[in-house]
Amino acid sequence: MNDEPAVLCLRFRRIGGGLPDSADYEGLLALLGAFTPVVEAAPPGAALADVGGALRYFGQDAAGLASVIRVRALALHGVDCAIGAASNPMLARMAARQAATGTTFVVAPGEHAGFLASRPAAALDGVGAATARTLCGYGLDSIGRIAAAPLATLQRITGVRTGRELWERANGIDRTRVVPNAAARSIAAERTFPRDELDPGQHRRALLSLTEELGARLRADGQVCRSLAVSVRYADRTGYATLTRSRTLTEPTAHSAALTSLAYRIQDSFALQRARVRGIGLRAEGLHGAERAAHQLTFDPVDERARRIEAVSDRLRARFGPQAVKPGRLAA
Repeated sequence: MNDEPAVLCLRFRRIGGGLPDSADYEGLLALLGAFTPVVEAAPPGAALADVGGALRYFGQDAAGLASVIRVRALALHGVDCAIGAASNPMLARMAARQAATGTTFVVAPGEHAGFLASRPAAALDGVGAATARTLCGYGLDSIGRIAAAPLATLQRITGVRTGRELWERANGIDRTRVVPNAAARSIAAERTFPRDELDPGQHRRALLSLTEELGARLRADGQVCRSLAVSVRYADRTGYATLTRSRTLTEPTAHSAALTSLAYRIQDSFALQRARVRGIGLRAEGLHGAERAAHQLTFDPVDERARRIEAVSDRLRARFGPQAVKPGRLAA
């Protein structure tokens, strides 16, 4: 593995909070394109960039180049960044999650083992809640323990292919590359409340608006998703904390009702009914073309009627704008 930190993962945040709008996001991608042609969009608020060539051209290390990019993003778009720098996309994404807005977290050469070791199994790319529970049941509750486990043991627990991927990732190995203009593997949206919100009804309403938005975006792009991840940012004694959980859908879908049902179940699992919530985010993961999805046939007339209504609503949105049609619970 090449240990030189040459991959940046950038998470964009507007000054004052929130994600950049679509125009600013396109501008930020163009800004990155001035440093390197190898930029992979991860909308709505992140991007990967392979800056190996740029480091040599600009005579900077990864942290130095990240600082230059941050200054330009602030000056041109009013957007700050949390940036992770590492030798591969997986480590860069994990580093970016550790970085506060306005900072760069660098996983330096030879330090990936120490960076990964104490993190929970669920923090590893590709490990969902179900896989994490299975691993924890065998005492493999941290990335360090997964890395130290014999490959054969992991393959016995999770299967041959998954076991090898787990072992490689736990040891800092990522065979993926930054792919310019690659189709997004996930899409996301979020709602930020103007103040800490105590009303569970408002939390539900925000989540409903997110599932409606992502469902419409998926259908417009001819895509379906395999799983959803819900993030809740709430006030605690130390300031603010964020909880994120993901679950897999019964079948890949872009059907808003199915997305809403699963998102509500994930939200309920947090047991945060009395929490002071500042923001809720939703991410649709495992995207692929709808033509590859096998819809499970049902004989439920209510479900089929809902899908027909959804198709009509999508046509109206395409003609009159995204706010033309919305559920009655969001109309007030």
